[in-house]
Amino acid sequence: MSQNCSPQQLIQFVNCRLVRNHQLIVDDLWVRDGKIINPEPVFYDERATANQRIDCGGAIIAPGYIDLQINGGYGVDFSYDKDTIEAGVRKVAVGLVGSGVTSFCPTLVTSPNDSYHTILPRMPRRIEGGAGILGVHAEGPFINPHKKGAHPANCIQTIDNGMETLRSTYGELDRIKIITLAPEQVSDANVIDELVRAGITVSLGHSMASLSDGERAVRHGATLITHLFNAMLPFHHRDPGLVGLLTSDQIPPGRIVYFGIIADGVHTHSAALRIAYRTHPDGLILVTDAISALGLEDGIHHIGQLPLEVKQGRAFIAGTDTLCGSIAPMDECVRIFQKATGCSKVFAIEAATLHPARCLGIEREKGTLDFGSDADFIVLNDDLQVLSTWIAGERVYKSSN
Repeated sequence: MSQNCSPQQLIQFVNCRLVRNHQLIVDDLWVRDGKIINPEPVFYDERATANQRIDCGGAIIAPGYIDLQINGGYGVDFSYDKDTIEAGVRKVAVGLVGSGVTSFCPTLVTSPNDSYHTILPRMPRRIEGGAGILGVHAEGPFINPHKKGAHPANCIQTIDNGMETLRSTYGELDRIKIITLAPEQVSDANVIDELVRAGITVSLGHSMASLSDGERAVRHGATLITHLFNAMLPFHHRDPGLVGLLTSDQIPPGRIVYFGIIADGVHTHSAALRIAYRTHPDGLILVTDAISALGLEDGIHHIGQLPLEVKQGRAFIAGTDTLCGSIAPMDECVRIFQKATGCSKVFAIEAATLHPARCLGIEREKGTLDFGSDADFIVLNDDLQVLSTWIAGERVYKSSN
């Protein structure tokens, strides 16, 4: 796969196995104009042949990974480096393709209002040669201070004036795709309905919520849990808290509650990964929760308003033992999860592709290799190592191995 291809060409990928319909299928992949296409009309109506055939050597072709929670990487922190946000997002977007990520939500941790007002209007919508930007994940500031994790306590707020509070805090909402909030901190749950109507996915996290608090939020439209098990009440048999949403009988019919989970070998024990997988596989979404130290060596770095220290492959608030994010890239998380749970390779891949796409309601464009979807895909070997990454039908990364 040494060639690069013009997106206007008709490209045929041969000798490959496709992740399609929840299984690996031996078939060719056809790409044109940045989309995955049905070859039958090409054969029978256009009577056209491929401009280029690329032999994949028996490799797996999967949709590109989608990361719904990533704070930064490669020395960039989306919340802290507000004066250079455009260049920072570009650097991360270009770096992520090496781990198979083709779309992501830059995540802002709890910050002062002026940081949101500065960053959100300047957040790029598209990066040439890098992973696509789906919108911002605003992780805070409407969280519970008792489960703040690495979030600065002095910036935490409550929603006490409905949507006006959100607009005054963020300045604008059109760049935001996900908001993480603690449901018990929301006095009027109709705010959740309004956010959902505005096209924003509401996620529950950094919370002391009871199960009933979570169920109320889900009835009003919340559909996601932020990094399951982390920064929430631990499971208790009398009140399982937000974890109980995975098996609640109070979820509206036809609604799936999704949950992000960090499979970096640090944040979530392998037994907890297996519990989540076996309890509610349809809602499982792999996220990295990666911080600015992703791709960097040990030392002092930043996340939001706080300094952090990377040591021995883990990231802590400097001077403490409090974990504050992951430094494992998405392809590593997929491999760790697959090994820990014993799930199929296809399921592990779909947990980072199809499931996040469904959660955001973009599964017609992203997260699958269906005809008509965007030609954002990755080529993997049988060990799920990324061989190459393609966005809109153009190769943006090739492994040197």
